[in-house]
Amino acid sequence: MARANDEAAALIQELADLLSITGGDAFKIRAYEKAARAVAGHPDDIAGLDLAGLRRIPTVGDAIAKKLLDYTTTGTIRQVEELRAQIPAGVRALTAIPTLGPKKALTLYEELGVASVDELAEAIGAGRLRGLKGFGAKTEENILHGIELMRQSGDRVLIDVAAELAEEIVAALSALPGCLRCTYAGSLRRMRETIGDVDILAAATEPRPIMEAFTALPFVAEVIGGGDKKTSVRTAQGLQVDLRVVPPESWGAALQYFTGSQAHNVRTREIAVRAGLKLSEYGLFDAESGELIVSETEEEVYARLGLPWIPPVLRQDRGEIEAARRGELPRLVTVEDLRGDLHSHTDLTDGIATLEEMVAAAAERGLSYYAVTDHAPNLFMQRMTDEKMLAQRERVRALQGRHPGLTLLHGTELNIDPDGGVDWDADFLAGFDVCVASIHSHFTQDAADMTRRLVRACENPHVHIIGHPTARSLGRRRPVDADWDEVFKAAARTGTALEIDSFPDRLDLPADLVRRALRHGVKFSVDTDAHSLADHRNIRYGIGTAQRGWLTPDDVINTWPLEKLRAFLEKTP
Repeated sequence: MARANDEAAALIQELADLLSITGGDAFKIRAYEKAARAVAGHPDDIAGLDLAGLRRIPTVGDAIAKKLLDYTTTGTIRQVEELRAQIPAGVRALTAIPTLGPKKALTLYEELGVASVDELAEAIGAGRLRGLKGFGAKTEENILHGIELMRQSGDRVLIDVAAELAEEIVAALSALPGCLRCTYAGSLRRMRETIGDVDILAAATEPRPIMEAFTALPFVAEVIGGGDKKTSVRTAQGLQVDLRVVPPESWGAALQYFTGSQAHNVRTREIAVRAGLKLSEYGLFDAESGELIVSETEEEVYARLGLPWIPPVLRQDRGEIEAARRGELPRLVTVEDLRGDLHSHTDLTDGIATLEEMVAAAAERGLSYYAVTDHAPNLFMQRMTDEKMLAQRERVRALQGRHPGLTLLHGTELNIDPDGGVDWDADFLAGFDVCVASIHSHFTQDAADMTRRLVRACENPHVHIIGHPTARSLGRRRPVDADWDEVFKAAARTGTALEIDSFPDRLDLPADLVRRALRHGVKFSVDTDAHSLADHRNIRYGIGTAQRGWLTPDDVINTWPLEKLRAFLEKTP
């Protein structure tokens, strides 16, 4: 993605945030947020576009196009600069706290003089918020959780940010004449949700040219440390990247060593010790003689330890070694196994691509079936009506057959109300091929109420999938509180699938809960929840989460043939 697009999108999003603080029009703010996503996902570099070209970006009208042109010519957006001058920096710092809205941030600044995260935490501890209008005990609790989320995230980034950077580095180094092999390892190869630093592994007989090329990459802001074996840099965005160069003959051992979690690696080294061996990043050696036994491939290393090759996503010391010994490692689901996508949006609601464009993108993915599931009316900001939804259904039917081999399903994403009800009555819902139901509000209900809410949604015969079940937003909103085992029992009993949403800031249901739900006999749907053409690429992150949850193709309903899927969707009261 072009760097200009990222910077411009960030400025447009900041404009939306600043307008939220000053009490700007809600629909204008939503328009800016939508435009920011469109600019970030636009395939062309906006630096080369004129006003007419900028207007052709989905959701970008004349006014926003002029602001983008302002950015491409001056490097900033004047309205953003003006609003920054009006709003104290302390207020802007507070708005970065998840769960703290802009109006409350302004109140805290004006009433208490709080202008930083640390000052706010101290003010809550001292009881200074008590009695402040709009700030009760529950608000204080939510703010403290938001501060905790912010501090936990620290310098970690979402998986897509790390993956895009790692792939750019691997491509650049792989093109060097002396680089024989190159890939990323560490927590990124294990598909963790957030990444603290990126580990790159290369194989070469002469490491110095690889290291020099690495430190010369354009995004490197600082060289933290360098050498022939390891070089560490920090990018302009603050992410640390470590490059290790090993001899070609040590490739397998190094890849195994730098991929597994610390706990997994401790277990494999213990197995080696008990067998009279020593395992390191350079190979598996005889402990007494020091003779090299194997090192060239991961398969050789694991085989010599008496284990089959263990998929990187499972290397967490969460039962994978025992399963490997018993020959019971699962055949994990892959992107290639998917036949369909059951959750996506168009520009009818909060998507930024047309129905025709989204369908074409699904066809390009080679899918056999594809569901369009725009938002239902209880999410009021999307302005959905019965008439709009029925008109879209006719458009979907008209598109059937345009892409041979692709069957279109008309669906919706319903809102799970606080009592577990959903939009529309049973008769209207019966007209949809698939209904996803999700929590979009009232995130702070207690566990008992939230459990009842989700169970009731599962029991609705017209709800087929619970979308992003915990409603979390990584680094911004904690998961809802529920008795998940009760929810999983209800989902299994009613034949309701639980979604793994592939958006990098969701990856919801999380892998630990996926595995827990699997024990209850729950089925899953791994979907993009795509709001743009670019979002279709996120499916690999959802699949990574499914793999970390030990799912096989049979556990995932959108790997099934359409006939089998339709039978599953025919829930009976």
